[in-house]
Amino acid sequence: MSTPHNQGKENDFAKTVLMPGDPLRAKFIAENYLENVRLVNSVRNMLAYTGTYKGKEVTVMGSGMGMPSIGIYSYELFKFYGVEQIIRIGSCGAYQPNLKLFDILICAGTSTDSNYASQYELNGTYSAIASFDLLEKAVASAKARNANYYVGNILSSDLFYRADSDIYKKWQAMGILGVEMESYALYCNAAYLNKKALTILTVSDSLVNKTETTAKEREQSFTQMMEIALDLI
Repeated sequence: MSTPHNQGKENDFAKTVLMPGDPLRAKFIAENYLENVRLVNSVRNMLAYTGTYKGKEVTVMGSGMGMPSIGIYSYELFKFYGVEQIIRIGSCGAYQPNLKLFDILICAGTSTDSNYASQYELNGTYSAIASFDLLEKAVASAKARNANYYVGNILSSDLFYRADSDIYKKWQAMGILGVEMESYALYCNAAYLNKKALTILTVSDSLVNKTETTAKEREQSFTQMMEIALDLI
């Protein structure tokens, strides 16, 4: 089968999908970590590759930027392609002063300024949380790899450029570790469709310390996060 956004056929996707935002990061993982790789989607250049890692089948696919984009791709993978778990591997901006570039965030939950969950017509605010099974395995992997990691809550935002550049301080005061733009939608889709999801992030910049990585580093240097995620398949 195929969808308007995905040319993949039945059985083209593994049960586990690693999902970076950047399609070129998916390409990098496929070329450097996987064997027997085949390209299974290139619609809109949202590259997806299926191969094997240590004998286990896995797919890596870009999600694009923002909740509308990952909302579409993750829903279709869960609903139409038989995917059971999606592990987002992305970048984030740090909100806490102790976080340094290349630190790993394992996201137990995600807050948001989006109205993504309004579609469910819930009488309250939905708390989007990770699969504990994946979370537990990711922590064990991070420990084994001596990663500098943190577990906690992040913010999934609809906005990258803000009129009020200091608004992050209010989230910072609530203990939010950092900000990205996708995970709330992913966690909602997983909950709604009875699937598993986890986000693992690498700190790419800091709103507090005003430091940042380069585009090439974001594409090719976040290998520790990639390897933690591959440990989960």
